[in-house]
Amino acid sequence: MMAPPSDTAGCLSPIGPPATMRTVTTGRPARLGVVYDIDGVLRVAPLRRQWGRLRALVAHGPRDRRSLLGMQRVLHVLADADPPADVHFLTALPIELARPLTAALRHDQYPGGTVLMAGRALLSGWLFGAGLERKRETLDRLAARHPDTHWVLVGDDAGHGPELFGGFARDHPDRVAAIAMRRLLDVEDASTRADDGGPPVVTAPNGEEMLPGLRAVLGLDEAGGAPRIDDWFLTDAQRGNPATRLRAWTDGNDVRPRVHGSVYYRALADRLATTGTGDQVLFLGWRGDGDQQLTDRGPTVAQALASAARRGARVCGLLWRSHLSAIGYHVERNRRLAADLRAAGGEVLLDQRVRPLGSHHQKLVVIRRDTDPRDDVAYVGGIDLVLGARDDIVHRGDPQSSGAANAYDRDPRHDAQLELRGPVVRDLHEVFFERWVDPTPLVRLPWHVVPDLVHRLPLRGSPLPVPAPDPPPAGRCAVQVLRTYPRRTPPLPFAPWGERSVARAFIKALGRARRIVYVEDQYLWSADVARVFAAALRRAPQLHLVAVVPRPHRDARPGPAVIGQAEAIAMVHEAGGDRVQILDVENDEASPVYVHAKVCVVDDVWATVGSNNFNTRSWTHDSELVTAILDDERDRRAPVDPGGLGDGARGFARRLRLELMREHLGLADDTAILDPDQAAGTVRARAAALDAWHAAGARGARPPGRLRRHTPAHEQVEVTRRRRWITGPAYRMVLDPDGRPLRARLQRTY
Repeated sequence: MMAPPSDTAGCLSPIGPPATMRTVTTGRPARLGVVYDIDGVLRVAPLRRQWGRLRALVAHGPRDRRSLLGMQRVLHVLADADPPADVHFLTALPIELARPLTAALRHDQYPGGTVLMAGRALLSGWLFGAGLERKRETLDRLAARHPDTHWVLVGDDAGHGPELFGGFARDHPDRVAAIAMRRLLDVEDASTRADDGGPPVVTAPNGEEMLPGLRAVLGLDEAGGAPRIDDWFLTDAQRGNPATRLRAWTDGNDVRPRVHGSVYYRALADRLATTGTGDQVLFLGWRGDGDQQLTDRGPTVAQALASAARRGARVCGLLWRSHLSAIGYHVERNRRLAADLRAAGGEVLLDQRVRPLGSHHQKLVVIRRDTDPRDDVAYVGGIDLVLGARDDIVHRGDPQSSGAANAYDRDPRHDAQLELRGPVVRDLHEVFFERWVDPTPLVRLPWHVVPDLVHRLPLRGSPLPVPAPDPPPAGRCAVQVLRTYPRRTPPLPFAPWGERSVARAFIKALGRARRIVYVEDQYLWSADVARVFAAALRRAPQLHLVAVVPRPHRDARPGPAVIGQAEAIAMVHEAGGDRVQILDVENDEASPVYVHAKVCVVDDVWATVGSNNFNTRSWTHDSELVTAILDDERDRRAPVDPGGLGDGARGFARRLRLELMREHLGLADDTAILDPDQAAGTVRARAAALDAWHAAGARGARPPGRLRRHTPAHEQVEVTRRRRWITGPAYRMVLDPDGRPLRARLQRTY
C-alpha cells in the first residue's frame, strides 16, 4: 500500500511488498543507503532524455555499450549487502504519479525501497528537465533523517546526477561512500576516480560494467555466501510473464545431449515406435519434411508419426504456416505433412499467429505415456524434422541432401538436441498446450485463409486434455524452460505482453560469468546481443569467449546479415581482445560445416540448448524455446570451481562443453581443455595450425582439428559506407527485427 506523504518537498512511497521494506533508525552503527536518481530510467522521460534515447537507437558502433543492462542488479547487490542497504528512488515527478511510478519500478524488477517524489508540476517542471533544486532539498532532508547512513549515490551523466550528487558530496564529504554514474554522453570504458579528496566516483556505460568498481570501493564480497539455484535461474517474477502456467524451474530431471541429427533421429524413431493407444505425441516446429528418413532404413518422419496415430496414439503438431516456396519458404511441405498425418488420424495445425515478418521457431517433441509416466520423454533443441539435418560426427552431410545451399555440398551440418525425462516434461507439455488451446485464429489474412480452406487445413485444433501430472523424478538436474514470445495484436493469452525469458536468462547468467563462455550459434549477429557479451568481458578480465559459427560464403558479396554479424563481432572483440575467439568448422575434406546448433555453457555450471539464436529476432520477435540446465552433480576434476563463486563445475555443463570441444579439436581426451585458460589456448593453437596449413597450400599432413579462425565477410570484401547505409535498415527491419516494446528498445533492455 502507498504511504501518505510525509512532507511536501520529498514524499515517500514504498515500492515492493511490505516484507522488503526496511527503516533506518538513529543510533544504529554506520551503514549504507542508496539514492538512485530514476528520471533517466523511466518509460516516459524528459524531452532531453527522449532525444538522447532516439539518437541511441541508431548508434551501432563497436564501443557503444550504453544501456540499462545490470542497473537492477547493482541495486540488488547493494540491497542484499551485509548489513543491507536501504534503497531510495529519487525523481522530480509530482506525488500524484506515485502509484504508476512504483508499479513501473516493481515491473522492472528493482528491489524494494522508497520513492522520493520531489516535483510539484509535470509540464512546467519535470517534462522540461527542471527539478534540480527540489531534488537537492529532498536529498538533504533524507540525509538529515538518517544521520548514521553513508550514501551511495547512483544516477547518470545526462541529467541532474553530476550536479546534484557532486554538490551533495561537497557539502557532506563524510556522508558519501561512493558516486556511481551510468555514462550516456560518451562511451568510454568503466573507471573509478576520486576528485580533490572527495568520494570515489565509479562510471561505466551500463550496470554490469559498473558493478566491479562499485564492489571494490565499498569492500563488498563478490561471492555473497553459499550459491543458490536462483543465482543462475530466473525467478517467477524475473520471467516477466505472470500469465503463463510454467513453473520457475523443476528439479529431479535426467538430461542427455543428443549431438548431431543422426543421433537425435535414431533416439526419436525408437521412442515413437513404442507408442500406442492412449499415448500422446506432440510436436512444435518451424518446418516439417515428411519424407525425411529418421535412420538409414527408415521410417520417414511422416511414416513414424502416422504409424503412432494408427496404433492409437494422439498425434498433434503445430508448424509455422510459412510462405510459398517461390519466395524461398516451405508452406507446401508443411501442408503435405499435415495432410499425411490427417489421413492417419493425426492433427497438424499451420500457425501464423506471429508478428509481421515473424515465425514460429520452437522445436519440441513431447511423448506422454498413458500407462507408465516413467517413460515420458521430451526433446528440445535446434533440430527440426527436416531434410538436411541427419548428419553425424563425420560431417559428410545428410544422405538426403536438401539442396538448400549450393555453398555446402550435401549440407554438412552440426546441430544439437536434448532428451529430457522427469518433471520438466510436464512443463514442456504446457508449452505445447498453451499454443494449442489459444482461441486466436491460426490465420487472419484472406490470402492465407482461402488457400488453407482449399487444402482442407483445420482452422482450429480439436480439444486436448490438460497436461497430465509430473512424471516421477528421473535424475539430478534442475531445468528451466525459457521462451521468446513477442508482444503482438491480438495478444497471446498466455503471454499478453510477450515473454523474453530467453534474453533475460542469458543476461542473468552472463552476469555471473568469470572464466569461460562457450557458444555454438547459427548467427551471433546482433549488436544488441553482442552488447551483453561485451559487458561481461569488460566486467570479468579473466573471461574467455569461444564461439563457433558458420563460415561465410566466400563467393558472396557481404549483405545485411554478414554486415550485422561483423558489427557484433567487432563489439565483442573490442571488449575482450584476444580473449575472444570466433571460429568456424570444416570437415576433414575441408568442406565447411554449417553450424546450426544453439548451445551456451557458462563456467561449466549453467548450460542451454534450444532453438534460439544470438540475435534480436530470437530474443524478442519470433517464438523460441530453450532449456537451461543446472546439474546437482559436481565434476571433481580440477579446476573444481572455475568461476570461483562456490558453484563448482557441474557434471552436465562440463560434459557438454568437453564433448563439443573434443569433436571440433580432434582430441581423444579432456586433458587439454578442462582448465578454461588451457582450453582457450588449445583452441587458438589448433585453429592457427589449420589456418597455416591451408595458407601453405595444404601440403603435408593435415593438422588435427576442424576449427578455423572466422573471417567475417567485411574482411574479405570492402564494404562502402553507402552500402552500409543501404543494408543496415534492411538488416534491422527484415532480417533481425525487434519485437520489444518501444520503452525497452529505448532503454536497451529486455
